[in-house]
Amino acid sequence: MKDLWQLPIGLSLFACVSLPVIAADKAATWGLGDWGGTRSELLEQGVDFTIGYVGEGATNLHGGYNDDRTARYVSQWALGTHLDLQKLLGWNDAEFQVLLTDRNGDNLSNDRIGDPRTGQLSSVQEVWGRGKSWRLTQMWYRQQFFDKALDLKVGRMGVNEDFNSFPCDFQSLSFCAAPIGNVAGDVWYSGPVSQWALRAKYNLNEQWAVQIGVFEQNPSNLEPDNGFKLSGSGTQGALVPVELIYKPTVGAEALPGEYRVGYYHSSANANDVYDDVNGNPQGITGQAAKSQSSKSGWWVMGRQQLTTRNGDAARGLSVFASATFHDKETSSIDSFQNLGLVYLGLFDARPKDDFGFGIARIHVNEDVSKRQRQINAGNGISDYSNPLYVPVQHSEYNIELNYGVHVTDWLTVRPNVQYVRSPGGVYEVDNAVVAGVKLQASF
Repeated sequence: MKDLWQLPIGLSLFACVSLPVIAADKAATWGLGDWGGTRSELLEQGVDFTIGYVGEGATNLHGGYNDDRTARYVSQWALGTHLDLQKLLGWNDAEFQVLLTDRNGDNLSNDRIGDPRTGQLSSVQEVWGRGKSWRLTQMWYRQQFFDKALDLKVGRMGVNEDFNSFPCDFQSLSFCAAPIGNVAGDVWYSGPVSQWALRAKYNLNEQWAVQIGVFEQNPSNLEPDNGFKLSGSGTQGALVPVELIYKPTVGAEALPGEYRVGYYHSSANANDVYDDVNGNPQGITGQAAKSQSSKSGWWVMGRQQLTTRNGDAARGLSVFASATFHDKETSSIDSFQNLGLVYLGLFDARPKDDFGFGIARIHVNEDVSKRQRQINAGNGISDYSNPLYVPVQHSEYNIELNYGVHVTDWLTVRPNVQYVRSPGGVYEVDNAVVAGVKLQASF
């Protein structure tokens, strides 16, 4: 593990010493180069390759459940291809994509930041999760009709590819990918997990679009050994998300924005977080949870560029915010909010570097907290240090400050500092300070 931790430090140092000698050329976006021109030729013919790497190192500087300092490193490889079927086969507005991913490493959140009895509600290393395994993350066909007004996609995919979508440049999970997948992952399967699905989108005009999807609700797809499972065995229902998208341009400089509002409904049975099978408090009776016939929630989110830098629209300040809300009968986390800013090209000498700052709140359903107190009262345990004590959860807050060094067009090194207040929503756990570094590379 020590050697793994040295990798991000070494690349960070490499970034600093190599900046003056970086040359821009046609193959600058590929770490492995242009393969003697073959890669560019294939791209012109409609064949594009993905060879991506994300690595995240983190160390606990202060606080957390266990203040014994250590360092952890997690990573993901992504290997895939995208086919432009119009160029290859003459099929108008058609494309096909396959992506495989492999995740490895251990997360600092599991036993240092959060109490292992509850875990951290978020994660200080977002790329960790869903098991250390290879997975078929994407295998879909996309077809557009009516001058690209109607957009259909079918195959294997994660819900976050199209719905509640959010960039993933921060290292904290609170500011990465679809917020709903991070707090309602029992029904919303974001990548690297995929499931059979159909997504239909209609572009009303250049600014407005509406879309709906139907995703297989199959918990067996979450198992690490089922990364390439294609059969529907184990399916319990369907997840149906609906979303309205608005993409305005603001001011004379046409600064881009994107706003989304949506709703999801899962038809799979879900356990009630408070009532037992007889409608009594399960924290008192100890009976099995009542089964509900569905689970649902909704979201609103937005991103907007506000300024340019020296007249360059590719640089400037952008802000973002999102909020999700989930039904209280079946959701352990009933709401989530985040907000923040990103400044691209803050310094003229480093026009492609970026600065980011974000704050997030994750709120545990009060019925969950009430049930936890009832269990402790029934067991006659009030001492938090007792292994049989059930920690009572409330709200967790996450803050991240980062700076992305654009080393080359294929490598970004992003040092960051994170602050976690009440990890796991447990007041007895000390607030934590974490230092991290995120590597994003495209080979």
